[in-house]
Amino acid sequence: MKLARARQMQEIDGAAIQKTGIPSLVLMENAGRETVSLLLRYFGRMERKKVAVFAGPGNNGGDGFVIARHLLEAGAEMTVYLLVESGKIKGDAAVNLEIVKKLGVSVHLLLDEADAVHLQLDCCDVIVDALFGIGLKREVTGHFAAAVQAINRAGCPVVSVDMPSGIDSDSGRILGVAVRADLTVTYGVAKPGQFVYPGKEMVGALEIVDIGIPARIVEQAGLRYELIDRDMVGSFLPARGLNSHKGTFGHLLVVAGSLGKTGAALLAALGGLRIGTGLVSLCVGRKLNAIYESALFEAMTIPVTGGVDGAPAIADFDEIALAMHGKQAMVIGPGLGTDDGTKELVQRIWQQAGMPLVVDADGLNGLAAAPDLLSRGCDGPRILTPHPGEMARLTGVTSKEIQQNRIRAALELAEKVNCHVILKGAGTVIAGPDGRVAINSSGNPGMAAGGMGDVLCGMV
Repeated sequence: MKLARARQMQEIDGAAIQKTGIPSLVLMENAGRETVSLLLRYFGRMERKKVAVFAGPGNNGGDGFVIARHLLEAGAEMTVYLLVESGKIKGDAAVNLEIVKKLGVSVHLLLDEADAVHLQLDCCDVIVDALFGIGLKREVTGHFAAAVQAINRAGCPVVSVDMPSGIDSDSGRILGVAVRADLTVTYGVAKPGQFVYPGKEMVGALEIVDIGIPARIVEQAGLRYELIDRDMVGSFLPARGLNSHKGTFGHLLVVAGSLGKTGAALLAALGGLRIGTGLVSLCVGRKLNAIYESALFEAMTIPVTGGVDGAPAIADFDEIALAMHGKQAMVIGPGLGTDDGTKELVQRIWQQAGMPLVVDADGLNGLAAAPDLLSRGCDGPRILTPHPGEMARLTGVTSKEIQQNRIRAALELAEKVNCHVILKGAGTVIAGPDGRVAINSSGNPGMAAGGMGDVLCGMV
């Protein structure tokens, strides 16, 4: 499923209006009407229920006025809280504000922070958040922040228009404070920030509605972000021929493991086996070889001398290079340790391995020790699979900075290194050097356990 950043969505809206002649007022009407349809489906009939709409500047507030009108027609007792002077409402939003006023909807100006702080919404049955939508980039402060906090403590269902107010729709970052919605109704195309934490946590149930933008306008927008879903993954997994054999499905070489961390190497090998690799060979230190051979029957081992901690080291490079022959892909790093000789081995393999290479765990730490390598060319395709801490070491920033904009962090590293980056975590971000981004929609808290990353790199 394609995802649109804020500017792209604005361009899509503009193209629909300019190229096809669909009036912007029609798009706003469709957005409001479809939102009310979903609100009724989720929260039931609205007769005699008290509903408050919080409206800000711009078209998001305009959508809120349309919603207020349709809910009034559905029998709701409506109140609109307007957080800017009426004279600052322009265009289509102003048209719809005038309509709700003429219909007798109570419109209250909420311009003072003290008034917003003391706002009591306990009597509300539903609140509609139409403050900011997708264009917000600045921190939410003052009476806007106080209104958001009042919405969050109201204790009734909250419906957000396009995006919970206070969330950066491109990154999922909370801009100071943000509305915690029970339902978010987004228009035309879903947004990246709806699937990346912490934004995802504020969205609640997400519904994507058609507001009348022609499909070809969206197709022509060149959207490069997408959500990985079941259909997309299914297209990557071809049917296996009835006459296939182990040689049909490739041979993976795993360079991993050290004393006390043999499990990481075994899990990476298992990941490769379970995803369907025909053959897996583990290149491991000789003193630990018996552990691998007795623990995993399906994989083969290639014992090398190894360092003091039993991990493959730079002195083993020639043997490992020989083992690369006939392999279609390679993993380096799980449980490898951070001995100097091992780091040097990682750096040499990064430069010289001609096959697709996945670098994980201590392999990433080995690369972080030689940051200049990342901006040089190498001999084959590369995939980095860091968690935020490893990403911080690779890029020289803090984990907190990485988490504030996971998409940007992954993209910048992918473009710098000319490789693919899989930034692990809830809502894993996959970034390519050509600017494409995919966000993983699967996963659950039960996966918060050691070894998950090792399995992942073997699968990749």
